[in-house]
Amino acid sequence: MHRRHFLHLTIAAAVAAGMSGCSRRDHLRTGIHPWIGYEPLYLAEEFGWLPETVQLVKGQGASDSISGLVSGNLDAAALTLDETLRVLAAGVPVKAVAVTNVSVGADVLLVRPAITSLSDLQGRRVAVELGGVSGIMLFSVLERAGLTSNNISVVNLPVHEHIGAWQRGDIDASISYEPEASRLVAEGAVRLFDSSQLPETIFDLLVVTDAAASRQPAAVRDLVKGHFLGLQHLVRNMHDAVYRVATRQEVSPDMVRQSLATVMLPELSANHRYLTHNGRLEVVAKTLASIMVREGLMDKPLRYEHLTDPAFLPRSLP
Repeated sequence: MHRRHFLHLTIAAAVAAGMSGCSRRDHLRTGIHPWIGYEPLYLAEEFGWLPETVQLVKGQGASDSISGLVSGNLDAAALTLDETLRVLAAGVPVKAVAVTNVSVGADVLLVRPAITSLSDLQGRRVAVELGGVSGIMLFSVLERAGLTSNNISVVNLPVHEHIGAWQRGDIDASISYEPEASRLVAEGAVRLFDSSQLPETIFDLLVVTDAAASRQPAAVRDLVKGHFLGLQHLVRNMHDAVYRVATRQEVSPDMVRQSLATVMLPELSANHRYLTHNGRLEVVAKTLASIMVREGLMDKPLRYEHLTDPAFLPRSLP
């Protein structure tokens, strides 16, 4: 279970709702999967704020969106920053046109009570899902501790398997997220570090291919505006939005509120700041790319002029 499955659809629902629908080439085909930071787009679709120029292609997880971009079946997608770098590494030029959310506690390091500092991780067995954003969290933690992956025993496990490994005594620590984190805490795990201590580091984005940005600029603007209209509803009508999200995702309203508390959803002004050339997002991307190359998650350093493009952000909202 990938972190982005926290608010999840069943496989049947994802296939029925996600990969069906119109495939006209004049639509901006945008890959999306369930995650709280992407909910504004689901809300925009529900309220009819996405014009016909935009088609949401709903998958089960980020891998669907990544494969769609690489194959050319998608023009845009909602992805984490590290997933975006993987797409670039696969040879598909993309640009970030909006920041949907920033993790402020959604990702957490849980440890045995005997581990009281990050340096105590040396020689310990740490469970992590290397293929997802949890892997990036681990490497950031290790940098903080002055350690590398060679100093610990990396146990590469899907996050939903961490609880069993913990109960068997197979691991000493876990990089996790809700609701799995609460289950580990109930088993005696202690919260030692979380993404709130890595400010403005773990980003979720809307990205578009360079080809789509050139061919369908109006549709890209429609997509980005739709996100911000959905976000505006989420902020101004929180009670209504929470129950809509809970109903759609078949989870409790409390779980939706809990997930919202672990992310920051940047509004328009913050997006202008994040998307400036050599702004925070591009600075973090360069650091992240170096970490991914060093840890074998990418073959070689990326070469790109600009990762971000603020030109598609609306000037204002109604």
